[in-house]
Amino acid sequence: MQPRPDPASLTDLRRHLAEMALRGAPAAVGQVSFGAPALDEALNGGIARAALHEVYAPATADLAAATGFAVGLAIRAAQERPILWVRQDVVDAETGRLHPPGLTELGLDPARILLVRARDAEGVLRAGAEAARCPALGAVLIEPWGAPRRLDLTASRRLALAAEGSGATTLVLRAAVVPQPSAASTRWQVAALPSRALEANAPGAPAFSLRLLRHRGGLGECEWRVEWSRDRQSFQESPVQSDARNRQAAAGRDEPLRSPRASPDATPLSRFVVPFPADRPAAAGGPDPDIRRTG
Repeated sequence: MQPRPDPASLTDLRRHLAEMALRGAPAAVGQVSFGAPALDEALNGGIARAALHEVYAPATADLAAATGFAVGLAIRAAQERPILWVRQDVVDAETGRLHPPGLTELGLDPARILLVRARDAEGVLRAGAEAARCPALGAVLIEPWGAPRRLDLTASRRLALAAEGSGATTLVLRAAVVPQPSAASTRWQVAALPSRALEANAPGAPAFSLRLLRHRGGLGECEWRVEWSRDRQSFQESPVQSDARNRQAAAGRDEPLRSPRASPDATPLSRFVVPFPADRPAAAGGPDPDIRRTG
């Protein structure tokens, strides 16, 4: 049996969130748009703000891309509000610590993050549920490892109800697991794409292959290729996909793109590029600078 989370830490987290709720402004309402017209149009404006959403990486190698996508959604959902990130300790051991300069490259000030660490999945879910109830938070990122039995349909319903009550957009980030039934409003599978090189072959904007696996509004499974703009703090449709759609329209075919592979028109780099290097700790063996820690 894995050790349980420290009760004192959970009590401290509750107290801290209660203080934030007293100081914070009323929660935002409405939807979270992606900023990419084609994507927002298909989703009737975006995803529900006060709801639970799931982001899956099909393989551990795609976790950096899935994390970058989840961070982008959190940025757009939170606006100027704090973001609370709950991580299971083993995620650090398997994939590396959060890297503040990488967050900055995505356009997120690490000082806005409240980082909570838990020793096991039970602790992650308890802390995540507490955070999802806090109306002062703009977004909550919950990152367990593997397929814990605790993260079942009942647990996801609790998270969904908490997010609905508080208005805090709640994202569950998972890697290398098979999607299970849940109460999530949307479920996304995210893989890395080669970014388009800038001048002098400099790394371009993070590029993602998005597959919508589930949508409670009834939208069927579909795919997009998007990039993340740090300066605009929004997603944008990849020109590679736009070119392909133009060719489809010229040929009279309106069916959606299904292949996640990059077009031969793209200029690939030597590796997938997402400026969120999970394999480099901010300070080996020491605390992460510029990230506020709770618990």
